[in-house]
Amino acid sequence: MKKYLKRLLAANKQFILREALEVKGFMQLLMKHRNTGDKWTTDEKKRIKTHLKNISKVVPALIIFLLPGGSLLLPFLAEVLDRRTGNRA
Repeated sequence: MKKYLKRLLAANKQFILREALEVKGFMQLLMKHRNTGDKWTTDEKKRIKTHLKNISKVVPALIIFLLPGGSLLLPFLAEVLDRRTGNRA
């Protein structure tokens, strides 16, 4: 499942990024955990899911993050969409 999801996201990465960048503050919020190590608050998770719900109308591959337990995959989405080069520790 993880390999399939990664392949699906990688194949649509540019399209997903373009749509995600249209939503003001979404990428910053999504990358919070990756950049600072801080966990998302309940309110932040709700905002992320709201943004993903809107983006998934254009990018159906993102619907998986809206399913029950989908928030557990958010760090994985942040990893795939991270625009910085190189791996982070």
